[in-house]
Amino acid sequence: MLRYLLRRLLASVPILIGVSILIFLAIRLVPGDAITATLGTEAGMLSDEQRASLRSYYGLDRPIVEQYFYWIGEALHGNLGLSIRQGKPVTDLIIDRFPLTLELAVMAVVIALVVGIPLGLISALRHNTLIDLIARLFALIGLSMPSFLVGTLIIFILSVVFHTLPNSGNYVSFTEDPSRNLQQLFFPAVTLGFAFSASVMRMTRSSMLEVLNEDYIRTARSKGLPENRVITRHALWNALIPVVTLIGIEMGYLLGGTFIIEQLFALPGLGRLLVNAISQREYALVQGVVLFIALNFVIINLVVDVIYSVIDPRISYGSRN
Repeated sequence: MLRYLLRRLLASVPILIGVSILIFLAIRLVPGDAITATLGTEAGMLSDEQRASLRSYYGLDRPIVEQYFYWIGEALHGNLGLSIRQGKPVTDLIIDRFPLTLELAVMAVVIALVVGIPLGLISALRHNTLIDLIARLFALIGLSMPSFLVGTLIIFILSVVFHTLPNSGNYVSFTEDPSRNLQQLFFPAVTLGFAFSASVMRMTRSSMLEVLNEDYIRTARSKGLPENRVITRHALWNALIPVVTLIGIEMGYLLGGTFIIEQLFALPGLGRLLVNAISQREYALVQGVVLFIALNFVIINLVVDVIYSVIDPRISYGSRN
């Protein structure tokens, strides 16, 4: 297993290098530069000497290839650069914002699993019944409604019907006040988990329907095993493999930050930081955050592969490329 993980980590290096090159070039293709974005209209008042001095200070006067290798070399030492506008190291900004995004993603995944897996299981076991129809209708609604619309409806219902609003604009971390922190993140997590639970429900339902028709399920029933054991131990356990894949992909996206939900509920998360950095031409900040998100995807894929072996011991690391 250790050898397999090392191989996967080595195989991920070219991916991270490719992502770093793409984002490094993409941010520089955007019209304008970091100096203009930082100073705004005052940038037009700079003399040629002042502009050249600033470009030299921020390393923008170097050839683009040299800029890239300097940045990637520093990144390997844990230095992702300095945010021009905020005057803080990019690494510190990521560390400050990531806990919120991580907590929000975990809460959304938990909500999706608690709702989606039981609904998918019941829907598969009650195939083509009224319960199945209601569950599929829920999934259709969940997949059809954008997250920002769900969040807006939650805020509207809370404000008009219950005359209250989710705590926003004054985020408190979990370590400072756990109760208040969970209150602040509950409704954003429900907003994200609603659509995700619909996807989990449909995936669980389709996987269960497929697994229930397998020969080993009929064999288990013919041996006289209790139906609940056949469902939970044999059918559901094997049906969870595609669900785990879906969770891994969605978790990667959630850890990348959900700007719309963070903006809607005024949460200072990683997605909001990234979008603001793009609009402000924060080269170092954009590059650092995107590289960090790519690293999250790599780690999640490794975790998903390990979970595969726990769910299905027949999956052999040695047989994989």
